[in-house]
This record gives sequence, structure tokens and C-alpha cells, in this order.
Amino acid sequence: MPVTIALRRYEAGSLPADHAQLLIDIHADAYRDQADDPFVQRFPWFAKHWTSRPGYSCVMAYDGDEPIGYSYGARQEFGREWWRQHMPPPADASTFAVSEVMVRPDWRKLGIAEQTHEALLSGRDEALAVLYVDVTHPRVQAMYERWAYEKVGEHRPFEDAPLYAVMVRALH
Repeated sequence: MPVTIALRRYEAGSLPADHAQLLIDIHADAYRDQADDPFVQRFPWFAKHWTSRPGYSCVMAYDGDEPIGYSYGARQEFGREWWRQHMPPPADASTFAVSEVMVRPDWRKLGIAEQTHEALLSGRDEALAVLYVDVTHPRVQAMYERWAYEKVGEHRPFEDAPLYAVMVRALH
């Protein structure tokens, strides 16, 4: 049966009441094999944190009425860009931080991650997009490099977090 994907954009201030729960449910399905991992179990906090940020934006993919994946992030506050320690700031340092790109397992390898990601960044005013990639996932890092990101350093944002590659992409 062919899959017909529809993308929907959601912005801070006009989110459906169940938006954070949809993120949590998709994440739980995507990480169902790692449900006992304490870091994975903290995702509901991260989802609620990001969805409450000013400048939050999300593109969600649907197969019919079924939510199957998403990409989301938010504009970073000037001066709080966590990539700054890894490279000299460009003339325009405005930054959109991509927090999550997630697709449920039954819909992977169909290009949905790239579709939601590109739709999320389309038309952004910021000069840069940044994201973290767990350094133990080189294939994921290679995927982002194909999407025009460059690794500029490594960072562990808090004590029990994985070590991440810091990836930066020019948007204009």
C-alpha cells in the first residue's frame, strides 16, 4: 500500500492541546527498544521544555491521520548560541536550533526525516541552523553532512548526556 505523506507546520502560540503528547508518543515508539534508558525516559521533559520556548516551530508528518514523524526546534537567544565555542561567529549569528528529527520505525527509509527537516528550515530568517548528533552514531552524522551540515566540534551539554557532534549549516 503506497504511503501518502502530509506535512503540517505548528508554531509557538498556536499549538494543538495534544501537541507535546504527540511528540512524546512518536518518540516512545521510535525508542521502544530503549525504553529502560534513563536518558530516553526524560524525553517528556525535553518535549515540554522545547514546546514552551518562544520561536518554537515543528513540522509533523502524517500518513493519513496517523502522526509518523517530526522535526522541531526554536530560535536561539542572541549570545546563548552553544555553537559559539566551536567556531568564530559569522557576521550574522542568528541561529535556529534543531532539537529533534524523529520518524517512527515503520515509516523509516522513506525520506520523511529529510522532508520534515527541510520544511522546518524553509523560509527561516536565521542565518544558521545547528544541531547535536550523538558521536556514537556516525551514520546519522553522515546523513546530516549530506544535508549540508558541517561538524565544528564536540560538546556534552550536561553531565549525563552523550557526547555530541556540534553540527552547523548555513541557511542563506
